[in-house]
Amino acid sequence: MTIIHQAAAMGFARQADTYARGRPEYPAEIDTWLRGALGLHAGRVVLDLGAGTGKFTRRLVQTGATVIAVEPVAQMRAQLAAAVGPVQVLEGSAEVIPLAEAGVDAVVCAQAFHWFANARALAEIRRVLRPGGRLGLVWNVRDESVDWVAQLTAIMAPYEGDAPRFYKGDWRQVFPAEGFGPLVLQSLPYAHVAPPQQVIVDRVMSVSFIASLPEPEQAIVRARLHVLIDQHPALSARAEVAFPYRTEAYHCVRLA
Repeated sequence: MTIIHQAAAMGFARQADTYARGRPEYPAEIDTWLRGALGLHAGRVVLDLGAGTGKFTRRLVQTGATVIAVEPVAQMRAQLAAAVGPVQVLEGSAEVIPLAEAGVDAVVCAQAFHWFANARALAEIRRVLRPGGRLGLVWNVRDESVDWVAQLTAIMAPYEGDAPRFYKGDWRQVFPAEGFGPLVLQSLPYAHVAPPQQVIVDRVMSVSFIASLPEPEQAIVRARLHVLIDQHPALSARAEVAFPYRTEAYHCVRLA
């Protein structure tokens, strides 16, 4: 049975299109990381676990590896299948991966692992990975040293409840993990450059616990975002803004 946190199940189902528009891409250097740290190239098989709308799936396809995407939310799978070409898209979850034992050379979780950071999921990941295969965990992390980014967080924070979040660090508690070597981090700077509606409004409204709010409360959040955009000197009257992130890419090896 697939169990999904309510915020993810409801929010990602409601706002799959907003997620696809508002979520940032990844720095060009991530392609070097995929080929080097994860060893992806033609002839390899990689699982994109919790693939969402396929934002990261496209980067995996570009390595030349054979890509399989697993995603539990139907609306996300529909966006993924429409956006990404030669990829097998399967319904499933981290705890119940619909693949054979030792069938993939790498498993990648982009913007997703904090939702299923538990022993059962890691055991499933270990099961489908070949010995010597790689687990990659990737997050785009907002740079809150920039004041308007910190203000966005302040707008969102009252609504997050018990939704798993990368910044809380709970996902780290499953490491060191049985059958895996140590985590290795590579941190890369990145900026998502686009109109404020896309990089700020769509980005915030696609956050699971915001997207799952009743519409009147969503309207309040949306209005506060527009006030910030209209009044902040770094954002006001700008056709495009650069939303600063750092991309944190972790990997570890599945031991023999």
